[in-house]
Amino acid sequence: MGSRKCGGCLSGLLIPLALWSITVNILLYFPNGQTSYASSNKLTNFVWYFEGICFSGVMTLLSIIFSALGIAFSGYCLVISALGLVQGPYCRTLDGWEYAFEGTAGRFLTDSSIWIQCLEPAHVVEWNIILFSILIILSGLQVIVCLIKIMIQLSKILCGTYSVIIQPGII
Repeated sequence: MGSRKCGGCLSGLLIPLALWSITVNILLYFPNGQTSYASSNKLTNFVWYFEGICFSGVMTLLSIIFSALGIAFSGYCLVISALGLVQGPYCRTLDGWEYAFEGTAGRFLTDSSIWIQCLEPAHVVEWNIILFSILIILSGLQVIVCLIKIMIQLSKILCGTYSVIIQPGII
């Protein structure tokens, strides 16, 4: 009985997590709320992998049915978001448009004094750090929830508490 209630709660939790992942990924397309960077293809390349929209968002909604796929796709979102976070934003520097912090192995994350290298879009470093971090947290939670759902389903199947509807007259 408890696992049935818990399974229902976990399914209900996946829906808002997936919707938030979709929303956060969409926000990554509009640094500082401006559309000009997306239309001129001046965004971090990992944004174009649609990790929050397709893999952590829409696919996690389907993972209510396919929890194993939810783990794989949310794990994909987690890894790609971490790579995007470590690589840093694609921004305009004094040398033109580039990944200003690509060679730093993520050290720029703790040294905010070098963020001024990115001249445009305004506050793109903070924007990427916050939104990629949120995607990492959301997808990590989704992996955990899906793992719990699989364990609950397996315990129901293996322990014999999984309800099967038997039609009268069949057996």
